[in-house]
Amino acid sequence: MLIKRRDFLKVSSLATASLMMPNFLKSMTLPEALDQENRILVVLQLSGGNDGLNTIIPTKNDIYFRERELIAIKDSLKLTDDAGINPSLSYFKELFDRGELAVLNNVGYPNPDKSHFRSMDIWQSASKSDEFLETGWVGRYLDEACYKCDHPTQALEIDDMLSLALKGKNNKAFAFKDPKRLNQTSQEKYFKSLYENHHHEDETVDYLYQTMGSTINNAGYIFEKSKAKASTTIYPDTALGKDFKNIAALINSDVNTKVYYLSVGSFDTHVNQNQKQAQLFTEINEAVKAFVEDLKSSGRYKDTLLMTFSEFGRRVAQNASKGTDHGTANQMFFVSGSLKKKGILNALPDLEKLNDGDLIYTEDFRKVYATVLKNWLNADSGKILGWKNGLYDFV
Repeated sequence: MLIKRRDFLKVSSLATASLMMPNFLKSMTLPEALDQENRILVVLQLSGGNDGLNTIIPTKNDIYFRERELIAIKDSLKLTDDAGINPSLSYFKELFDRGELAVLNNVGYPNPDKSHFRSMDIWQSASKSDEFLETGWVGRYLDEACYKCDHPTQALEIDDMLSLALKGKNNKAFAFKDPKRLNQTSQEKYFKSLYENHHHEDETVDYLYQTMGSTINNAGYIFEKSKAKASTTIYPDTALGKDFKNIAALINSDVNTKVYYLSVGSFDTHVNQNQKQAQLFTEINEAVKAFVEDLKSSGRYKDTLLMTFSEFGRRVAQNASKGTDHGTANQMFFVSGSLKKKGILNALPDLEKLNDGDLIYTEDFRKVYATVLKNWLNADSGKILGWKNGLYDFV
């Protein structure tokens, strides 16, 4: 069967958007692909560079209020004698009080890059600032987890495009926005007809057809799993709320997925920061609240770790537009019912010791990744990251 260029683009679009590894979904149905432990990692990416100083507020630091006269958060919710949390994250205050939230401050890496694209690549690939990798840290986890097995441990990204973080050398995760839409697309007669009648000797084109065929054969499986166990939890009618609802549905169905990845933003708040940040925090707050309550109802909360990160923080001083400009170090949140250490894990940022107006990192994000890989997912973090400088003990 000959294929026109227009048809080829349609085929490649379906294959790329829905599945980058032909045997991905088939392996999900096989007992060999199941892991003995049921632990789940959910990564929430705060795209655009969230302002950490207006997230966890140093409530007794005069420098903070002096440098941010117009944007300082003055009504934060108390966490400790020296720290508060943004009032738009009220549910995270509840998590903190219950011992279900840990906060790690001053996270970054040596020689930080303030470019959104480059810094995000560094965080997603777990590379050094002068190192360029084509694989992501979760993707390499997939490669390592299947070093001696035929069927890889799965990872899903709730998005239309797959991020670098989830691309391995041999295995890649699966990206989709809506299980129902994916299933409907896979069932279109046009694609089925192309797959059933294709005959092509070109290896790349044949690979796309085989990928499409696997999607057609298995998209229904993930869709059925997503609605296998009905939930009574009411999620907010927001994009992030729908994403977390899809993730919870899959977790509660016992589908064989170890890592879920999603993002929200943009936090690039150069202008009128407080209004934009409050809006995004409210969206996160309500979505995470529903997500946690859903998992608690199903008994999966203690199996799940939610981790947040942003590609960089913001500068200490406000700018002339009631915003902040690109900075460096930031904090990370960890939410779970199984934290070994909770609360604020280390010192707040030192505002007296800056590097040209920027925070100085004290915690390397690769140590965080290594901790999560080793202690939570039981993976070989040394092999995946090449990290040999210790681990944290919050999980």
